[in-house]
Order: sequence, then structure tokens, then C-alpha cells
Amino acid sequence: MALQIPKTTSTLLTELTGEPRPEVALLLVVKDAIAYRLEKITAGLKAFEDKYGVPFAEYRRLWEAEDRPEHYTYEAEMDYLEWEALVTRQERLRKVHFEEVTG
Repeated sequence: MALQIPKTTSTLLTELTGEPRPEVALLLVVKDAIAYRLEKITAGLKAFEDKYGVPFAEYRRLWEAEDRPEHYTYEAEMDYLEWEALVTRQERLRKVHFEEVTG
């Protein structure tokens, strides 16, 4: 299946990457976007680790024990859900990024 890239998009991709082949330039942009997203996710994970003083795996263990009253606050529940989503997204993006690099 051939990918058709509009001329304006092709030109933009070349300008962004310096790569004259649009399909290669597109791949470079996607890789950069994944790396950028992973950096943002890592920063978000660090913020939660700093806030709660433990990595997510430890926090999950404490959360599942249900022996801490602070886990029943709205803020704690929202933090848990967002933190868990960041971990999941990081795992998925790392897998895709690894497959792109090695495949």
C-alpha cells in the first residue's frame, strides 16, 4: 500500500528533517514525536513519584492494601488513575519505539 502525502506536507517534512524522501522524513517525525511524548510522560511520572515518595509499583501495592485513609480522597483517586495511565502509555510507546528502532 502506497502512502500518498500532499505536496505541502511533503515540503514541510523535508524542512523539518532535512530528509528529501517524504516517507523517510515522516518516519523521522514520528520517531521524534514518540521520543518527545516519552519525555513528557517521564516528567509526569517523576512528578507523581516526588509527590508520593515511591514509584508507581510500590504505590499500587499500597493502594491495593486499602489501609490508608488518604487513598479515599478525590485527589488521590484521580492521581492514581492518571499515574496508572501514564505508566500504561509509557509501556506502549516504549514497545512501539523499540519495534521501530529494531524492526
